[in-house]
Amino acid sequence: MIRIQVPATSANLGSGFDALGIALTLYNQVWMEEADRLEISCKDSVKIPTDESNLIYWAVKQLYQECGKKLPGLRLIQENNIPLARGLGSSSACIVAGILGANRLLGSPLSQSDLINLAAKIEGHPDNTSPAIEGGLVASAMEAGRVYSVSVPVSDKLRFGVFIPPFELKTEKARSVLPESYSRADAVYNLSRSALITASLFSGKLENLRVAVQDCIHQPYRSGLIEGCDSVFRLSYELGSLGTYISGAGPTIIAMLPADNMDGFINHAETHLKEKGITGWQVHILGVDSEGARVSLD
Repeated sequence: MIRIQVPATSANLGSGFDALGIALTLYNQVWMEEADRLEISCKDSVKIPTDESNLIYWAVKQLYQECGKKLPGLRLIQENNIPLARGLGSSSACIVAGILGANRLLGSPLSQSDLINLAAKIEGHPDNTSPAIEGGLVASAMEAGRVYSVSVPVSDKLRFGVFIPPFELKTEKARSVLPESYSRADAVYNLSRSALITASLFSGKLENLRVAVQDCIHQPYRSGLIEGCDSVFRLSYELGSLGTYISGAGPTIIAMLPADNMDGFINHAETHLKEKGITGWQVHILGVDSEGARVSLD
């Protein structure tokens, strides 16, 4: 049996809408092997599909078909640590686990570039799947069905304070509130800041982050879908955030924090959230996963 470990991912980073993504140190684990029939189970209490609608199984099947192979059956075990529909790449993690595992079962016929392209084709965009595979901070673009991406390391001066609410926000709903078009001024505003955040995270120029996460493409429209969003943003800055943004389509909110000032952050954050009447939110401190998904024998 093989084991696949896939990191959570955070897309957009504020200004890099549909272009930037980063891999974080929170992981789903998947075990799989070929079998005579389909057997799907879970190591935790998360409810998952145990039939052919299971996204990991579906991704496995896609790669087998891509390689002209028939999938006889599959024994699949999941451990789900990435929360569902929270803007941390849970669906991308399933897709990446499926295609990387299937590729290993078939003797690795596809290259990493092939896998990146297939994952983006299945997901519809590369901003979560590419960092899940490559690790680090990834800038991606699609052209004629192919993904062009670059992964760069992130300064070790930084950590990520992750505020996860007790409710879901489906990507489809979060996209439905966005305008059909934007002004040139809005486009320039975001382009300049997405370039700034990429260079700043790589170089460690952390004083730029508060400006670099600013955005007028998606966050102003999505914030109204996230109960407590403005309060969490304000709280994060009160607690020392260098730059705070909505992770992916939301509803998770991420504060970029100086690594040398982490003492008591979670306790302070949880206490202040309760004082503001914001209940049920979980707070975690994560780093950047620089390796991306990996496959091993178990």
